Amino acid sequence: MLERAVRGDASPSYKGHRYPVEVISHCVWLYFRFPLSYREVEELMLERGVIVSYESMRRWCRKFGQTYANGLRRRRPRPGDTWHLDEVFIKINGEQKYLWRAVDRDGNVLDILVQNRRDKAAAGRFLRRLMTKTRAVPRVIVTDKLRSYSAAHREAMPSVEHRSHKRLNNQGENSHQPTRPRERVLKGFSSVGGAQRFLSAFSGISPHFRPRRHLMTAPHHRAEMTVRFTSWDQITGAAGRPTTA
Repeated sequence: MLERAVRGDASPSYKGHRYPVEVISHCVWLYFRFPLSYREVEELMLERGVIVSYESMRRWCRKFGQTYANGLRRRRPRPGDTWHLDEVFIKINGEQKYLWRAVDRDGNVLDILVQNRRDKAAAGRFLRRLMTKTRAVPRVIVTDKLRSYSAAHREAMPSVEHRSHKRLNNQGENSHQPTRPRERVLKGFSSVGGAQRFLSAFSGISPHFRPRRHLMTAPHHRAEMTVRFTSWDQITGAAGRPTTA
């Protein structure tokens, strides 16, 4: 289970916002947790008696999404010593780009990066960024057979073992699955910056609420989700989830 103790995270500032933190954090949670559009979140909130425009939600998600994701990441334990890296193509404004993602052996997303290419330079850039953001060096990295990884690994992580085999990298490949439904809801991304911004926040928030349900009993799952909602309330500064009918 995640730790219940507060780790001294500073709550985001809501100064100047007329809606309470419970409403703001709940809208951000709905948008990043489920494959919903801003208008669909607006409708869900209206059903609960809360009148808020989808434009307000868009501003909240843009302002607070990454802050919430960073708060959740700070509460995670140090990443495991085996990292799985993978890349998939995504369409941005009609052009093909590549979404690079790294997860540890427990499936925790370490980082994502949208890039124009998947060559040696792009792979090296992602490896260096990973070490900078995690402040760690893995024992093993696992990738598919893309040659760019081998070339970049020799320069960026020469002391790290590199295992390159498609069947070994299911963890990395599976980590991309939640992205596709969101891409369809958003009808693609309009810019590289917008894609990077959304996916970075999404990869920090959505997995927090998706524990490995298939490995848990129902009581264990409910207990785990209670802890995770408590962590969410702590990093957002909310006293509890909104319960307006």
